[in-house]
Amino acid sequence: MKTKYNSIALVSLLVLANMSCTNLDEEILQGKFVTSGSGSTTINVSAALAGTYDQLNGFSDQSNVYALEEHPSDEMMGPTRGTDWDDFGTWRKLHQHTWDPSHNQVSDTWDNLNIGSYRATQTLSVATDNQTKAEASFLRAFYMFYIVDLYGQVPQREAADSPDSNPKVYNRKDATDFVIKDLDFAANNLASGIPGKATKEAANTMLAKMYLNKAVYTQDPASPAGPFTFAKADMDKAIAYCDAVIKSGKFSLQPAGTWYQNFYWDNTKDSKELIFVRENQDGSPVATVKNRTFMGLHYNQQPSGWNGFTTLADFYNSFDAKDERRGGKLAGFTDKLGTNFGFLVGQQYAGDGKTQIKDRSGNPLIFTPDVNINYATEAKGIRVVKFPLHPISDGAGGYKADENSGNDYIFLRYADVLLMKAEAILRGGSPTNGDTKESLVNQVRQARGLSALATVDDKAILLERGHELYYEGWRRNDQIRFGTFLDPVDQRSTKSPAFRVLFPIPQRAVDTNPNLKQNVGY
Repeated sequence: MKTKYNSIALVSLLVLANMSCTNLDEEILQGKFVTSGSGSTTINVSAALAGTYDQLNGFSDQSNVYALEEHPSDEMMGPTRGTDWDDFGTWRKLHQHTWDPSHNQVSDTWDNLNIGSYRATQTLSVATDNQTKAEASFLRAFYMFYIVDLYGQVPQREAADSPDSNPKVYNRKDATDFVIKDLDFAANNLASGIPGKATKEAANTMLAKMYLNKAVYTQDPASPAGPFTFAKADMDKAIAYCDAVIKSGKFSLQPAGTWYQNFYWDNTKDSKELIFVRENQDGSPVATVKNRTFMGLHYNQQPSGWNGFTTLADFYNSFDAKDERRGGKLAGFTDKLGTNFGFLVGQQYAGDGKTQIKDRSGNPLIFTPDVNINYATEAKGIRVVKFPLHPISDGAGGYKADENSGNDYIFLRYADVLLMKAEAILRGGSPTNGDTKESLVNQVRQARGLSALATVDDKAILLERGHELYYEGWRRNDQIRFGTFLDPVDQRSTKSPAFRVLFPIPQRAVDTNPNLKQNVGY
């Protein structure tokens, strides 16, 4: 009855076996190999840490964590198009809040996050220097943050535990404290550095997120949707951690007209906002962002996509027409491939800007705002290109999108920090450094070429977060905190029950670990 957890342990052990040393001279030279407690296995600490980072690669997929954080929200859906994209109702159930404990994305995401957490724990068990310990602590906290956010219970197996033992399970409140402790250690022992690695600023940003969400994560499990009470002490801590990032002086908002540089193929070099990313190189990306583009674009566009996911018309219509984040033609991309950046609606064109693209039946490819999630024709729904891929030569005098484009995949960036601080002030935290919720929100708006708001309330901040961070994996988290996640949206006509703010524990996990208890409502 422990098959699932034995398999997770086995996966991790196989990974670690691949990290074992095979050359004694190399072991002595590198000085990074240590012996496990039993003395029977040697583990390369550097490789163990690298494997923990590698588990982040799954975040850039169109499924897993990303699917659970986006499809149930008000900014994404996955309509069935004839025989395409039904997938036994996988995407439809997420948007319509009808998932159950056997849902494949619920189960797969649980597995992937717990493997990441366990890899970090394994690394911590053999690390001897504070830098490695701090990086592993940050990564464990990062994986656990998502387990807390999505599922509300966190299994924890120590490296020395027997594979036959049932992992202990932290409830949501205790897991929140555990994550904060890991992040505190990371923040106190990490230096500043490149955004592709754990840094002090990344740890401080995650600490701000933990305290901003603490009211949600410590809510009575019997009423997980609130109402939430945001303690002033928690909001003050969120502000302090945001201030630590701001005062580092390492980040700034992209100037008006350059927002796209946060996401395009040279974002590593040009963006000043990136705090924590998975770094990719042209030609050999480890966490390719192509899924983010392919998942929505039509087969006949460039790049040739999978014609799947769309945004919702109401979300698109909430943008100011002058907002550069809404998108449009992007020099060096649209003029070569024909595809716009941002939201794609209406007739689609080839790279010359004149030739109309056709659908598979030879009709003009016109993306329309209206879409039925149960049955949609191939042109229904507004598409989104948030990570434009690098145009390269197609060898015939034209261009194609590089499927191995080097866009860094973003987890955390600076605009989010400013908006978190504004929200914490809104929720009762004490303003610092002369900032107000209005001044912080308007910093972001004015950097995007928009006029300042005279007043800012909860609706304004949620809207601004949506416009700034759409398709970056934060919308469900934000909507729950602001109390709108359960509200009806297009293709989900009724208010969802409160228990839907948490996903169920996968049934196979409950069946194999008696320490796990199924979440309320499932």
